[in-house]
Amino acid sequence: MPIVAETAGTLWKLVAQPGEMQVKDATLLIIESMKMEIPLEAGSAGYIESYCVAEGEVVEEGQVLGSFIPAA
Repeated sequence: MPIVAETAGTLWKLVAQPGEMQVKDATLLIIESMKMEIPLEAGSAGYIESYCVAEGEVVEEGQVLGSFIPAA
């Protein structure tokens, strides 16, 4: 399932690393927009398969940032 930016801004920090199991509502990454830090949280338990953006990149609302695999 794709990880999608909920807002435009700069990808400030990748909190969760690929392959690490994440619990529901865990912060996966943080986008900075207008001096505010906006966390993007896991909608379910699972793990990051991969990211397709890097810290410091400008992202657009709706942009795919990576891939998340829900736990079985």
